[in-house]
Amino acid sequence: MKKQAIWNGEVIAETENWTNTEGNYYFPKEDIKPEFFLESDTHTVCPWKGTASYYTLNVLGKKNEDAAWYYPETKEAAKNIEGKVAFWRGVEVKDV
Repeated sequence: MKKQAIWNGEVIAETENWTNTEGNYYFPKEDIKPEFFLESDTHTVCPWKGTASYYTLNVLGKKNEDAAWYYPETKEAAKNIEGKVAFWRGVEVKDV
């Protein structure tokens, strides 16, 4: 089943190749719309996944700080989400 990530009325990502880990849907990087994503300086550390990097969304002139994250390099237990992008902070992920 295909999933879409939507924020501020725009589809910012769409994929059939999603992965669900800890209740979050991770989208392959090639399935996000890069025009809506700005690199952030924010990083967090998960004990079993590794260090996450973040994106700020910029959609129709409105920003959503650090609303998407990904793990550029994961620990062994999380290789299935390495490089994939997940969302929070009001981003809706739905089936289509």
